[in-house]
Amino acid sequence: MPGPDGISTLAQLKVRTMRCRECPIGEFATQSVVGEGPKQAPLMLVGEQPGDKEDLAGHPFVGPAGGLLDRALEQIGIARDRVFVTNAVKHFKFELRGKRRIHKSPTQREAAACLHWLEDEIALVKPLALVALGSTAARSLLGRPVPVMAERGRWLAREDGLQVLVTLHPSALLRVPPGDRDQAFAQFARDLAQAKKLL
Repeated sequence: MPGPDGISTLAQLKVRTMRCRECPIGEFATQSVVGEGPKQAPLMLVGEQPGDKEDLAGHPFVGPAGGLLDRALEQIGIARDRVFVTNAVKHFKFELRGKRRIHKSPTQREAAACLHWLEDEIALVKPLALVALGSTAARSLLGRPVPVMAERGRWLAREDGLQVLVTLHPSALLRVPPGDRDQAFAQFARDLAQAKKLL
């Protein structure tokens, strides 16, 4: 079933998002990064936006945060190729520091401008449930601010009835002090494990 923009394939979505200038981010990114995974995947995982590596490669969750996500999925017995992974925002927002491109969080307005592309993906994939990885994804999926630390590991309902499991974005684990990382990773994996029943 086509999404709100009449898009019926991910290839069409890629073409349309490559041209998108509804917010300023697209002008400076290398390319748009749309979701990947099986059509009809029972579970869709939604992050914030592509990072530097994703922007260059054109694929979601291939950088350090993606490595942590893969590790957590493997630990709980979910094959990454059975889920659909994407982001709420389809272009990489950054600021230059010397030659390095440093991630900059999208504004609410920028995330809102991208929302219809995310809804296109949901309409194309028709997942049984969604996982919001971080606050930007949770706000986009649920249409309101979500206190992620208070709601993590819980299922919340969208207006269309789809259930959304809320947890941290895996990039948050990269900022945890080294002594606390194993515990933080284990909690992240426990959050994700709640979605395993769908598979």
